[in-house]
Amino acid sequence: MSLRLKKRFLELLEKDPEFKYTVAGYIGLYEILKRLDEHGGAIKELQETIKKQGEAIKELQEAVRKQGEAIKELQEAVRDLSTKVNAIGNRYGVVTEEAFRSSIRYLVEDLLKLYKVERWIYYDSEGLVYGRPSVVEVDMLIRDGERILVEYKAHADKSDVAELGNIGKLYEKVTGVKPRLLLVAPTIKMRARSLAEELGVELRGSIVD
Repeated sequence: MSLRLKKRFLELLEKDPEFKYTVAGYIGLYEILKRLDEHGGAIKELQETIKKQGEAIKELQEAVRKQGEAIKELQEAVRDLSTKVNAIGNRYGVVTEEAFRSSIRYLVEDLLKLYKVERWIYYDSEGLVYGRPSVVEVDMLIRDGERILVEYKAHADKSDVAELGNIGKLYEKVTGVKPRLLLVAPTIKMRARSLAEELGVELRGSIVD
């Protein structure tokens, strides 16, 4: 800028209020733009931080939702067991009900704390379980790669052991996974125990003659 132009500029600033305020406005705007540019990086980082926190909160909410579903499944499993116990108690009397409660204590207090409960349903078109095509249903406890097929009976005999053994073979054939087999009953016939040992069926209940 020439000396003459500078002098003229300074005169206008001194004598022309409108010009002075206009220049001041431009200078102020420049400073604002400069500051925005300086802080743009910080604002961008803050936005990224807020975004990451939102994603973390979303993941936490999903984890809480899944945990709630697991607790709900466990509660439903216990409720189902309680219903079966009450039904058996009504049919066979209080003594049998108490015996049954004792026999499933292992299931409720030990297994259900560690395993997820599902219902396995499969159409046995070859009749491997019952000798004719039919729908097979059994409760299943799951943890990692382990599967436990569970049957509950008011009174267990060899036929019940054989049935669960056949269900286990069907499950292994369909899924390729060999399951543990658990039969729960207040009373189990002595003759059923030897077959259970042969088929690998775990028994929980009182052995009677």
